[in-house]
Amino acid sequence: MSARIRLMVLAAVAGLAAACGGEAPESAPMELTVTNLLPQGATEITSAPGERGGLTCDETASLRPGAQPGPGNMPVGSTMATIVANGKLRVGVDQNQYLFGYRNPATGRIEGFDIDIAREIARDLFGDPDKIELHPIQSADRIPSLVNNEVDIVVQNFSATCERRRDIEFSTTYFESDQRILVTKGSGIGSAADLAGKRACAVFRTTTLDAIFALPQRPAIIGMNNWLDCLTAMQQGLVDAVSTDLPILYGLAAQDPNLEVVGTALAKDHYAVGVQQQAKDMVRFVNGVLDRIRTDGTWQRIYNERLSVLGPAPSPPAPRYFE
Repeated sequence: MSARIRLMVLAAVAGLAAACGGEAPESAPMELTVTNLLPQGATEITSAPGERGGLTCDETASLRPGAQPGPGNMPVGSTMATIVANGKLRVGVDQNQYLFGYRNPATGRIEGFDIDIAREIARDLFGDPDKIELHPIQSADRIPSLVNNEVDIVVQNFSATCERRRDIEFSTTYFESDQRILVTKGSGIGSAADLAGKRACAVFRTTTLDAIFALPQRPAIIGMNNWLDCLTAMQQGLVDAVSTDLPILYGLAAQDPNLEVVGTALAKDHYAVGVQQQAKDMVRFVNGVLDRIRTDGTWQRIYNERLSVLGPAPSPPAPRYFE
């Protein structure tokens, strides 16, 4: 699609000709066409990335926590002791997902539900939730950032799947969500079936893409680096819909009252904390933190502060363990 700016310049030409002592030529109005381009890095995706993979494991189960050490008293030689010695917990986060991880323009700080979860982990490591170093990353870089030891954990709407467990470990689930569709009000799109022949936007290397590719009659799928780019493309008429998890969609809709969420669930996702594969002790530690915030009211408090637009706070997801 393109946005056309029609400039009627005949009067200007006539004025110029008159000023020069001549007559204005008889000609049709000139038309200047300006084409809206997709954001840098956007491209059509023609095959499913396979981020979900098959159910070859128990994707929502994790390692059971042991005795939880007190802040600043981590076992010698443990992953947690190394993090404490470094002085900060390095966390891969998003800065473009309103509600979960976004940069607040009023404060300049990255805030949201995911950020608060990460701060609780820092609290139990150091006794100080501010001992945290946030690393904004794209969704496609979540696994590489852990594998390359650029961050200690990733807390970024990260769905635990068997395919991803080939490279990293996950905590227990701390949030669950359905995948739906975001459209412009009055678009005529009310369900996944209406996407046939349309253009849908999604972010690279997300489980969202697998669900869209599984549709019997799927739309053309435009991949973007982040969800704000999808929002902009939708507002410009470059795509017809965005599909991903409900919290992300509601976060986008909160920024544009002309948008609405439609349809039934395409898939279900289970958000967990991503951890380096070799750091099994850190997985158990994080699971201990998540157990604490489920039972002491912290999870409900964070939900009420960050996600009240989604409705009343549900109970946090119950943990499931391998052993």
